[in-house]
Amino acid sequence: MAKDFTTPDPALAPGSAHAGFTCIAALPVPEISGIAYQLVHDKSGARALWLACADTNRSFAIAFKTPPADDTGVFHILEHSVLCGSERYPVKEPFVHLLKSSMQTFLNAMTFPDKTMYPVASTNVADLENLMGVYLDAVLAPNIYTRPRIFEQEGWHYELESADAPLTYNGVVFNEMKGALSDPDDVLSNCVMRALFPDTAYGFESGGNPRAIPQLTYESFLDNHARHYNLANSYTIFYGDLDIDRELAFVAERFDASEHRSDEPANPLELQAPVDAGLVRHEMATAPENASVGVAYVLGTAHDRERVLAFDVLLDALAGSNEAPLKRRVLDAGLGDDMIVQMIDGVLQPYVQFTLKGAHEGAAERFRALIEETCAELADGGIPRDRLEASLAQAEFHLREGDFGSYADGVVYSIFALSGWLYDDDRPTDYLRYEDALAHMKAGLEAGYFEKLLADAILKSTHRALIDLVPVEEGDIQEELAELEAAKAAMTPAELDRIIDEVAELRAEQDAPDTPEDLAKLPMLSISDIDDPAPEPAPFDADAPLPCIAHELDTHGIAYLYCYFDLRCVAFNELPHVQILTELLGRLDTELLNAAALDTVLAERLGTLNFFCETRGRDEDPLFVLPQLVVGASALSSRIADLAKLPAEVWSTTLFADGERAKAILTQQRIALEQGYLNSGHSAAIARATCGFSRVGLASSQTSGLEYYFFIKDLLQNWDERWPALADKLDALRQRIFRAGNVTVSFTGSAEDRAAFWAEAGTLGLSEGAAEHILETPAPAPADEAFVTPANVVFVAAVAPESAADAGDAGTWSVLSRILSLGYLWNEVRVKGGAYGTGFRYTTTKLRQFYSYRDPGVDPTLARYDAAGEWLASWEPAADEFDGYVISTVAAHDVPVKPRALARRQDGLRFSGRDLAWRDMVRAQQLATTPEAVRALAPALSALADERVVCVFGSRDLIEASAAKLKVTELMGEQG
Repeated sequence: MAKDFTTPDPALAPGSAHAGFTCIAALPVPEISGIAYQLVHDKSGARALWLACADTNRSFAIAFKTPPADDTGVFHILEHSVLCGSERYPVKEPFVHLLKSSMQTFLNAMTFPDKTMYPVASTNVADLENLMGVYLDAVLAPNIYTRPRIFEQEGWHYELESADAPLTYNGVVFNEMKGALSDPDDVLSNCVMRALFPDTAYGFESGGNPRAIPQLTYESFLDNHARHYNLANSYTIFYGDLDIDRELAFVAERFDASEHRSDEPANPLELQAPVDAGLVRHEMATAPENASVGVAYVLGTAHDRERVLAFDVLLDALAGSNEAPLKRRVLDAGLGDDMIVQMIDGVLQPYVQFTLKGAHEGAAERFRALIEETCAELADGGIPRDRLEASLAQAEFHLREGDFGSYADGVVYSIFALSGWLYDDDRPTDYLRYEDALAHMKAGLEAGYFEKLLADAILKSTHRALIDLVPVEEGDIQEELAELEAAKAAMTPAELDRIIDEVAELRAEQDAPDTPEDLAKLPMLSISDIDDPAPEPAPFDADAPLPCIAHELDTHGIAYLYCYFDLRCVAFNELPHVQILTELLGRLDTELLNAAALDTVLAERLGTLNFFCETRGRDEDPLFVLPQLVVGASALSSRIADLAKLPAEVWSTTLFADGERAKAILTQQRIALEQGYLNSGHSAAIARATCGFSRVGLASSQTSGLEYYFFIKDLLQNWDERWPALADKLDALRQRIFRAGNVTVSFTGSAEDRAAFWAEAGTLGLSEGAAEHILETPAPAPADEAFVTPANVVFVAAVAPESAADAGDAGTWSVLSRILSLGYLWNEVRVKGGAYGTGFRYTTTKLRQFYSYRDPGVDPTLARYDAAGEWLASWEPAADEFDGYVISTVAAHDVPVKPRALARRQDGLRFSGRDLAWRDMVRAQQLATTPEAVRALAPALSALADERVVCVFGSRDLIEASAAKLKVTELMGEQG
């Protein structure tokens, strides 16, 4: 009999005792179909919360209030460091061992501006308890007190190869933050917080500023742990279908045994009195097009949950798209290239930030004036009712859908809980609730609810900031070099020798293997703990006017539609034009509606409507390339008729007449691509290097990679002369692509909704027949390349083609990918090399792909990639270590997904020429592999240096310091 989680359990009544905890409240939360039980640990005062519901993807989190008192990033460094061994589990990297060996569906740690959180999730209760035990010991009894080199590795240390070599800094967090603060958006956000909250913890960079990180001492590092990682300052959250008394007893045993290290108070977290910061100018070494302006207004406090949610709705109505009234006014004013709006909550004083990207010189004051003038007009004259209703509909759809991507639901709900609970012990569920707030907003539409909110929050604000971020040629890197030169000059020969010796000792500690005795202390699952996966509901070909893949899944009253249009009817050099078509559809006038009206109708009647391109290949045929234009849409069951009509109306009747709107949209996309190169340069580098061996990669580059980026840059620089011909081209492509013979439809939802959809949709208004296949993808041409971006780190990719020595199957390679990523590369590139991230991928087309993320150098990383085969050839894992890799690989394969993601995965298998049994086959191969089978893949890695293509994104200085022969291209700025 299924448990009832919607009615409070009498055994958990307020005042009841549970393994050293007392329940103090039972709070219904219908939004998660469950009850929130609030508890307190009797001995320590530690807070606990159980979000009881039927979800079997269970989670646990422990968090601490950690407001920073400076820019050294001490809490970020602690977040990394406590996961490097503990009293009960003294191995060097228990966190990595869990990634290697557990069935986790989520495992990470997070530093926020005022808290640090350690969440885990698993569908297996024994596994969840293993994760809980390691995390609890990590935060309460870490080895940082007995192993100072953890601080050096994860935080910062000096490096010196010889007395004559330059002195440098290294450290995982140091390099991570050098990468993060190469991003103008991050820098602007930090400046805004500093200006809004100059007298509180929010005025500091919680992640750490690389200019300040080397000021952190080991003693201060330990002191901050002792003062903040104590139970009275902690928040523990359980989620899902659990035996709560068992889990509370598990936690209480560790709480009761924990050492109280300090009676000194934690850093304060206080309200900032209102400040009007005036104009603050901040110079940053970055590309000229990254000039930006930030305008921010504090909305109130975290206690004002409805106000925060309502303002999120309001922001969508005012600036959620190019046609929203405030954003349209800013775009038409020509002050910059784009405006984005962010609601920052999960802090004591939530605020809204308006950002002008690609800002023109002198635009700062005019930007704020325009925001306030437009808000005054809307507050006084009324916000268009249809826009407010549409934004409310969007908010309600996404709140009810609850699709958090790769994050387990319990992890996200735990973060939501802390958004109120961290600031008030009586408010653990404020940010989990939304039903009453939405009802109140809807009821207030006629009475000017949102207009009053707008006037109060923006026009009457006494707490605001204005930041002008100005690009300059030189910045922190030159200051760092000068600082290091001065530091070295002040050192004695003995001090220099000591740095050399200390680095050698750190390397020796990093290289030393964990003892078998210490490894045996880690909790381990066995392969027998892996349950058989629940069978996936199989899609089927439905009887419909057009080819239709039907997925009958429980979608909680939401229907998901994907229309896949075959793009082999376009030429290779036309693919960038198709990508532009996807960017413009749904954002320009149609024959029936202008762009603003269309924007409102789509938001009100659909949950989502997206147009995008993707490209698929087939494992057995290297010449096969299937690019597709995909139309993805969703709607509530009550809106099936709109789902059937609106996407087709958009693709068939869009008018390509408004060149200015089109130019603004593509300029925004150029900015987004550049942002991706700064934040996810590893993905771009892998994709570019893959083009050297893959026709699919070449086609993808035309629609989403560097070739497309160069195409739109050139297009925008010659817009006036090229737009008329482009408009005609887009119209011709639209007529060629959107035909009945080109499409396969995928529908996810109930049989009733599918029948209703086809009754309304017919043939989606598509003309009959299919266009001729004319796509010819050129042969790949390998080349070693580097692309300079305004970053202080690099992203290093190396990709090699199928090896003649490759004797493995897909399952064995997937296990090896985990071994290389979390074993060899983690220790070599991350721990010893100082990169923030690294990994290896093996594609179904047998490409070998290595990458690093926010890396301090190129050549050492490439050398470590090249040595992977030699390492693997001599790898001799213990039986339980190898089993752990198999378990974690299978667990990653089995991670639960939401209906939309499952349907998309199954569609992808079909278009790639695989049946549903393919995933089961790979899983069986994973379970059947052996150390010998994995080691047999070493020859397929050993010739990497002779076969690979290298691609690097990032710092010019680091690229030019490399001995690799790379063709260097300046990525941003005007094209030559």
